[in-house]
Amino acid sequence: MERLWSPWRLAYVAGASGGDDVPCIFCDAADPTRQDLILSRGRLCYAILNLYPYNSGHLMVAPNRHIASLAATTAEEREELMRLTRHAEMALTEVYRPQGINIGINLGRPAGAGVLDHIHVHLVPRWNGDTNFMTVVGETRVLPEDLAETAKRLRPVFDRLARDDA
Repeated sequence: MERLWSPWRLAYVAGASGGDDVPCIFCDAADPTRQDLILSRGRLCYAILNLYPYNSGHLMVAPNRHIASLAATTAEEREELMRLTRHAEMALTEVYRPQGINIGINLGRPAGAGVLDHIHVHLVPRWNGDTNFMTVVGETRVLPEDLAETAKRLRPVFDRLARDDA
């Protein structure tokens, strides 16, 4: 097996593994002064690009509040979480024209959650044949677009959708 070294991921992996002394990446992103990967902010939730995407356009929607499950959300949080998830689906469809979108929530480590205590919804655009030989054989992902360009393409659509809902 080939190795593709990505030492910059250590801080993320260490942070995602939990521990009381490690800040929550989603709580950090909920800070209104943080804008780097944020696509859209509601009053209670926000949409953010995944720093380590599976595909171009991979984004997440999370509540500002540090909660671990849907059961812990308020009715207002659920409404805004779903509204932003809907906007994310619409923005990805308009900008990337995927042939499908995986939308999911991973609760708990056995379910694939990398961040255990802050619920978030993943949206991953998919295309026929997007699992190429690099992913299958080389166990390496090839992402054709820089995250800054992804944000530049998606933010105006999120802004328009938020205005349309107002």
